[in-house]
Amino acid sequence: MTEQIMTIKEVAGYLKVHERTVYRLAAKGELPAFKVANAWRFRLQDIDHWISQQTCSAVGMANAAEANRGGES
Repeated sequence: MTEQIMTIKEVAGYLKVHERTVYRLAAKGELPAFKVANAWRFRLQDIDHWISQQTCSAVGMANAAEANRGGES
């Protein structure tokens, strides 16, 4: 099985955010990453899984906010 490994620049393009944002998230351990020598690397599969988790978290927070408002629109 071949895993696609991405650089900070590639992940930034994939997520459509600034490279500095990717670096900060990786350094804080919020984005799955590993270092090769002194350079951050990311598995595409891990990034896709992270996106799924973020999506589920956002939906959960929206549902909780809706419940707190009593379901009013």
